[in-house]
Order: sequence, then C-alpha cells, then structure tokens
Amino acid sequence: MSGTNRFMDEALAEARKAAERDEVPIGAVVVLDGHIIGRAGNITRATCDVTAHAEMAAIRMACEALGQERLPGADLYVTLEPCTMCAAAISFARIRRLYYGARDPKGGAVESGVRFYDQPTCHHAPDVYSGLSETTAAELLVDFFKGKREEPR
Repeated sequence: MSGTNRFMDEALAEARKAAERDEVPIGAVVVLDGHIIGRAGNITRATCDVTAHAEMAAIRMACEALGQERLPGADLYVTLEPCTMCAAAISFARIRRLYYGARDPKGGAVESGVRFYDQPTCHHAPDVYSGLSETTAAELLVDFFKGKREEPR
C-alpha cells in the first residue's frame, strides 16, 4: 500500500515530535468513527518505561478517553511495524484495523519475526495494511539513527 493518508500523516507528526524529544521517531494514532481518540509518539526515555511505545501510549489514551479497556471498531495507524508487545496489545484491545508504514525485519512481529496474528494462540487479529507512507516513515528512522552515529561520543 503506498500513498498518503491524513491519519498516517498525524502518526508521522507524532513520530517527528518524538525525534525532537530524542525518542526513537515512531508515532501512532487511534481512530474511531473518523476521529482521532488517541495519539502518541514514543515516550520510553521520558517516562523510563520500556512499555511506553507509541502504540501502547496511543491505545492507553484512547481507552481512557472512552472509559473502556477495549477498542472494537477502532483503527490504529503507526509508522513502524509493531513489535510483539504492541501486537499483543493491539489484539487485546480488539483494534479492528492496523495500518503501518515501514516494515521492521529486526523487531517487527506482524509480517516479520513471530507473525503474532498468525499464531493459533492469538485471540483477535486485526485486518493489517502495511506500507502506508512507508518511505517517509523509514527515512525518519534512518535519519534519526544516522544522526546518533554521527554524534560525538
């Protein structure tokens, strides 16, 4: 899937804000009935919390906004293929559709790695659409880590 989408553009904006905070530039938004109900970029460093990935933070925000622990009918847009932890949270939250930008062959768990949603123990698998704004999402990460390698030690 190529091209742009206004919700993925919002996720990319969250990723850019994360990079400005010196967080790995990943962003996510949760959408229900055409409205963003949760948005976040990575906040693992700011919160000293390894579980504070963009997806987790956006899902928490959306659940809090609705006053419930599940999000049936909601869609998640994220700039990078979710890891196993985030894929599980997406499943447990009963997210309807997952849209993501760049594939993560090293840490992804949707179409890479463990392929979480293909496992017989997965209770709910969202519809998955990958490659949305893939080049832009990947460039954010490449540029961020390139800058880290070039920083004086």
